[in-house]
Amino acid sequence: MAEKESGSRNGPISKCQIPGLEYVVFVKGSGPHAIDYGYVPDNPPKEVLVSRKCAEAVLRGAQVYVPGVMACSSHVEEGDIVAVSVAVEQPAPDGGWGLGITRGTVLQGVETDPFYFERNGLYIGQGKTMLSRAGIFRASQGIAVDMNNRVFKLPSFYDVLEGEIFLQNLPSIVTAHALDPQKGERILDMCAAPGGKTTAIAILMKDEGEVIAADRSHNKVMDIQKLAAELGLTCITTYKLDALKSVCKRNESKDMTTCCSNKDNNNIVIQSSDLRPPVNGSSSNTTPGLNADKNYKENVSNDKANERTYVSKAEIRKNMRRMRNGPGRNQNLGGRAENSKGFLPNSFDRVLLDAPCSALGLRPRLFAGEETIETLRNHGKYQRRMFDQAVQLVRPGGVLVYSTCTINPGENEALVRYALDKYKFLSLAPQHPRIGGPGLVGSCQFPDGYVEEWLRPGEEELVQRFDPSSPLDTIGFFIAKFVVGSKDS
Repeated sequence: MAEKESGSRNGPISKCQIPGLEYVVFVKGSGPHAIDYGYVPDNPPKEVLVSRKCAEAVLRGAQVYVPGVMACSSHVEEGDIVAVSVAVEQPAPDGGWGLGITRGTVLQGVETDPFYFERNGLYIGQGKTMLSRAGIFRASQGIAVDMNNRVFKLPSFYDVLEGEIFLQNLPSIVTAHALDPQKGERILDMCAAPGGKTTAIAILMKDEGEVIAADRSHNKVMDIQKLAAELGLTCITTYKLDALKSVCKRNESKDMTTCCSNKDNNNIVIQSSDLRPPVNGSSSNTTPGLNADKNYKENVSNDKANERTYVSKAEIRKNMRRMRNGPGRNQNLGGRAENSKGFLPNSFDRVLLDAPCSALGLRPRLFAGEETIETLRNHGKYQRRMFDQAVQLVRPGGVLVYSTCTINPGENEALVRYALDKYKFLSLAPQHPRIGGPGLVGSCQFPDGYVEEWLRPGEEELVQRFDPSSPLDTIGFFIAKFVVGSKDS
């Protein structure tokens, strides 16, 4: 199938031939391309230096946005043609890694430039500036450089068919299919940001049922809400929640929490502070600052009389500042991220744990020097704690899918071994479609004597390991699907 798929993608855009994924379209890039930056001794081209993460996005077809610019040549004006280079982390005196460059630094472009050798050879293309140097470092958002000549060419989909398409890696799409969501089911995406798998699950359910998307970052939760709205999906409910605190025990649902069991919040525990109605006038942009203290104190007094709810002095001060200064960024987004105290055990039909990981499978990846054997093992420990939460939330007879975007066996096959050994009611299940390779069988002994156990013979064909060097040409990825049996035993 991989050979067939690879051979079918001769043009830049082609339809996926994998059964069940006919709605997927492949967009093929090209490169590396040689670029003439117009370098002349003693007269180097104007230059913009971007962060590594910005550069990785550019190599995948994005433009250079203002937050990604680290430094720039002097006298750069709007409309100038500039060379775009990347700042990659360097060894720091404390033994760690860092850039050693302050945002706004002036680049000279000659060998006497103290940062010349750090970026020498690390140029990713050429483009036209959309702002002057002053504008780039004053603005908070927007396109800084329109990339029109790239080392790796991929079309930009900015503002193209918004609400109709979503860019995603093939293994991520396969993950949603492996979960096999059904209409009317209740599904949890534990680490949902940026929302690609969440929306893919909702689409596979025909937007019928309930998909709960949780993430511990407020802004990322807001991004999921925005994406769901763009795609017109109504079955997605978002919450701000740390995955390590996903389970709420029934006897903990008291004091400062309220356990909701209505149609919209079935078996979800929400902080009582989120259930209180907003303070009168707190949404107004024109409340005079001189009257803010008086108005808020009166509102708090009324709240206390009517609800007998304790309001801390810190919260009073915070709301006074909000009334004086107007709504902040979160309020201006037109929505808010509801805080959750977790979910009751056995309250979901299916759970997806796309766990935070070392991301060693991502492409392009310009730097991975921060990872050591110790940090890789720590990733595995962190993921086990999240898995312990996830397995409690799936009802007997339900499905739990675990995935990562790394090629590290300690975060993949070793997690599967841990899960099967600890939870006897779990069993690996076949996945459809199956286009990834088999998992790794065996074990690995570390220098300190620790033995990391992987899969056992017969289990390798029940997981999917995506190798970046395979004919499919995907990112590195891993998917394991578990069926949850009776938990009574």
